[in-house]
Amino acid sequence: MTNIYDLTRDELISWLEERKIKSFKAIQIYEWLYIHRVKSFEEMTNLKKELIEELKANFTIEELSVVVKQESQTALKYLFKLSDDNSIEAVVMKHDYGISVCVSSQIGCNMGCAFCESGRLKKIRDLLPGEIVGQLMKIEEDAKIKINSVVIMGIGEPFDNYDNIIRFLKIINDPKGMAIGARHITVSTSGLVPKIREFAEFPLQINLALSLHAPNDLLRNKIMKINKVYNIDTLIDAIQYYIAKTNRRVTIEYVMLNGINDSKECAYELVKLLKGMNVYVNLIPYNETSHLEFKKSSQKRKDEFFEILNKNGITVTVRREFGCAIDAACGQLRALGGAHKE
Repeated sequence: MTNIYDLTRDELISWLEERKIKSFKAIQIYEWLYIHRVKSFEEMTNLKKELIEELKANFTIEELSVVVKQESQTALKYLFKLSDDNSIEAVVMKHDYGISVCVSSQIGCNMGCAFCESGRLKKIRDLLPGEIVGQLMKIEEDAKIKINSVVIMGIGEPFDNYDNIIRFLKIINDPKGMAIGARHITVSTSGLVPKIREFAEFPLQINLALSLHAPNDLLRNKIMKINKVYNIDTLIDAIQYYIAKTNRRVTIEYVMLNGINDSKECAYELVKLLKGMNVYVNLIPYNETSHLEFKKSSQKRKDEFFEILNKNGITVTVRREFGCAIDAACGQLRALGGAHKE
């Protein structure tokens, strides 16, 4: 049966209308699910018994189970078990201005970026919308918090699971769903060009982030396999199309790898590549893992890189580091020993 959390409100309305049930019932069902957080259809006390029985016959109300929770001063990391016994991770980041959560979109990832721990697990399957929604629901319940913003930057490539991600975005943005504002949601991609262009047509004002991490093809080919399929010229064309279509600024993510992509020459190349585009660069301190040979850039090299971009008119920030103490930082997620069934 289908997890009811997989359904957008429009999909639920269609299901009801097929059965000659009035569409406003979708609002009532959504309110029970996302406001009252019921665990069973029987708790939906303003629905007729016949509708409750129909819902029970067609849907389940599934929730993720928490296997492990780790906490630091700035972050919480959750390992969740899914109904098929696979596992995924999500990370809560505590900011002065609120709570953001980084969710996973797949079990494993096929992008194989050389510096990313998550990419060491080959993709087992895509997550369904309800399994992504479920990460947020369970975190709010367990940590007793209200999530203010969401980033889809956990395990997996969101645009490799495009249709389910679009449904997830509609659900969490729905004012009768989780009611998270579009501008408080960010989707990150390693560079699936056709999907960037398709995403430009998506009506919600969701933020887009591009994991670039190198200013030229020679270097990007070495650290990101996807560049051999969609090179930097093709990628920049897609980003320019997206900006022209949406009039929205794109975040360029750039992880700082010591002695690899953090030289002054790389900084000047990046300036040349991005000059005049409606983007800003987010420099990410690399989070070292015991499994990979890459190292964090020195403070001196980070400062020099930052200054070159800044002085040449590129808006640039340095990402605050979250969760390093519990291996919950960017690029460190790996489902605590594997996403495979145990």
